[in-house]
Amino acid sequence: MSAAAVSLSALRFGWPGADRPCLDIAGFTLSAGERLFLHGPSGSGKTTLLSLIGGVLRADAGSLQVLGTELSALSGPRRDRFRADHIGFNFQQFNLIPYLSAAENIALPCRFSPLRAQRAGDVGAAVARLAGHLDLPADLLARPAAELSVGQQQRVAAARALIGAPALVVADEPTSALDAARQHSFLELLLGECATAGASLLFVSHDLRLAGRFDRCVALGEINAAAEATP
Repeated sequence: MSAAAVSLSALRFGWPGADRPCLDIAGFTLSAGERLFLHGPSGSGKTTLLSLIGGVLRADAGSLQVLGTELSALSGPRRDRFRADHIGFNFQQFNLIPYLSAAENIALPCRFSPLRAQRAGDVGAAVARLAGHLDLPADLLARPAAELSVGQQQRVAAARALIGAPALVVADEPTSALDAARQHSFLELLLGECATAGASLLFVSHDLRLAGRFDRCVALGEINAAAEATP
């Protein structure tokens, strides 16, 4: 594996119709096994950067390597496959499938990726273990995602990101709907799962109180030249 989980240089991205890029980053590296806390105000481009790293979006220019693979060289379907195999993505808006049960949503990466399924082993047992750590009882796991509270949906999305031991976990505001006790349990699980798997973690949050749990803290505005150009 590459010494860097994420390595980008001269990265630029702008939304269609915008008069300037929203991201212009000369360089950024997330080391293998590193736990990094990324923060910045709303609208600073945090979610956009995570979407680029996850292969959901494609950069306009520059190099973006994830786990030694240059994402710009991959087609859309190949980026989707790469993400399914290697990246546990915890989306800010959860992106659960509403008609699937909570358990089915958690297990979804193992349906899309035989590699994740192989690493998970007994997928049902892996779902139950992660759900238990996140205070999701068995009767709730059988309910459709659409019937869950916002906090329950957020915990389901977190378990889905962690199943199958991905090499990189990307978490976008994963604790915003959790109370203090569940936030603590979630962080313990997240950091523990990443440590066990040797996974790198890129964690975005507005809550700077959490930053002390991570190896490094980075403000997006300090590395994004586009932020300096915004009036």
